[in-house]
Amino acid sequence: MKSIREYRKPEYDVNPVFLNRWSPRAMSGEGISEEELMSLFEAARWAPSANNNQPWRFVYARRDTPHWQPFLDLLVDLNRAWAFRAAALVVVVSKTTFDHSGKFSRTHSYDAGAAWENLALQGSLKGLVVHGMQGFDYERARELLRVPDGYQVEAMAAIGRPGTLESLPEQYREREFPSDRKKLPEIVMEGFFKDGEFVHA
Repeated sequence: MKSIREYRKPEYDVNPVFLNRWSPRAMSGEGISEEELMSLFEAARWAPSANNNQPWRFVYARRDTPHWQPFLDLLVDLNRAWAFRAAALVVVVSKTTFDHSGKFSRTHSYDAGAAWENLALQGSLKGLVVHGMQGFDYERARELLRVPDGYQVEAMAAIGRPGTLESLPEQYREREFPSDRKKLPEIVMEGFFKDGEFVHA
């Protein structure tokens, strides 16, 4: 594979940690220690949140444990085809209300996303593969994890040690490279929407 800088060319100065994080699928099938995994959750817990409510919750299963297969079975076939080589599977859940008042938090998903990004960056810095997914059965996840009312299932993630391109199903091999991003004018503008359109000046 080419270097990341050949795939990703920032328009402005940015720390390489943001460019180096991407979402491979190839994993080796090796396990990781609980200490390694907790390091990622430790990074996640320092994320910002509204009123410091910290609504994120992470529920995980490590391979070669009794929890592994039920978590793996939550995935759609296309994700299970490569994620079975992960060392851990994580379900990201958010608490939808504030601890101090019990009122609904409009930013519970937003805040959980900030924690997820911390987790993903820490994984990248430690040389691990971290790949987020929405391709799983949300209702089954809620039932399996016994998620109570007041919590929302947000996403899943596969975490593991890097594997070889040959370990992937063929349909994924040509996609195993760092993706580019939309240009800033497509996502940033000063002022207001114009006639219902997002238009950069």
